[in-house]
Amino acid sequence: MMHKIPSDVLYVYDEGWRTSLYHFSFADYNDPSNDRYGVLRALNDEIIQPHSGFDCHPHHEMEIISYCVDGELTHSDSMGNQGIIRRGDVQYMCAGSGVTHAEMNDSANQTLRFVQVWILPNQSSLPPQYGHKCFSEQIRQNKFLQIASGEKVEGAFRIHQDANVFVTEITKGEQVRFSQSGKRQSYLVCLEGNVDINGIELSQHEAVRSVGGADLLFRALENVHLLMVEMASTPLPSRLL
Repeated sequence: MMHKIPSDVLYVYDEGWRTSLYHFSFADYNDPSNDRYGVLRALNDEIIQPHSGFDCHPHHEMEIISYCVDGELTHSDSMGNQGIIRRGDVQYMCAGSGVTHAEMNDSANQTLRFVQVWILPNQSSLPPQYGHKCFSEQIRQNKFLQIASGEKVEGAFRIHQDANVFVTEITKGEQVRFSQSGKRQSYLVCLEGNVDINGIELSQHEAVRSVGGADLLFRALENVHLLMVEMASTPLPSRLL
C-alpha cells in the first residue's frame, strides 16, 4: 500500500532567517493525526539564510540524523564536538540522557539546506553520542546508500532503533529497485528532481508512505535526489501509519 503526500499539505514555518517544511507535527505545528510514522518522529526540511542558524538548544531521548543538501552545516555541542557537513554528508547525534548543540550557516552568502530526521530510540537515558561522515556523490549515484542502521552496516551510523536511512541520486532515465518485506514500512522524500515510484510521481518536497511487501521501482523522470527511512511496521492506528 502506498500513499502520496503532496508538497502543499506540508506545514511551512517561515521566520525570515529560516524556512522549514515539517512533514510531521513539530514545534508550532500541532496535529495529533500526523505526529509520527512508526518510529519516525520528525522529518524537517530546513533552509537557513547566511549568518543564521539554531543557537545552542537542548535535546534528549532522540536519534537525530542530519543530511546536507546544499551549503555547509556547522555543528557544535556540549560534548565538545565540532564539525562541518556539506552536500551529501551526514551527522548523527544520539541525544539520549541530554545534550545541547548549535547548528549554524556560517557562510557569508550561501544558503544552507539540510534535512533533519528524528527517530524514537528503543532505549531511554542512553549516553549522548555524535559523529559525522563525508560521502562522495559517486557512491550514492544510481543506487541506495545506507547512512544509518539499527544493525552494524559498513559505512553507516549505528542507531538505537530497528530503522534504516538511505539516500540516492538517480540520473534521468535510470531505474533503481528497492525490496521491502511484508513486515516493513518506509517514508520516502523527493529532495530534488522528479521520480516515478510504482506509478506514483513525486516532485521536490513530496513524499510517499509505503507499507507491506513490495518491490519499489524508482524511475528518474529527471535527475532526482531521494531520502528514505525504512523501519519495522508498527501496530499504530491507521491514521498514523
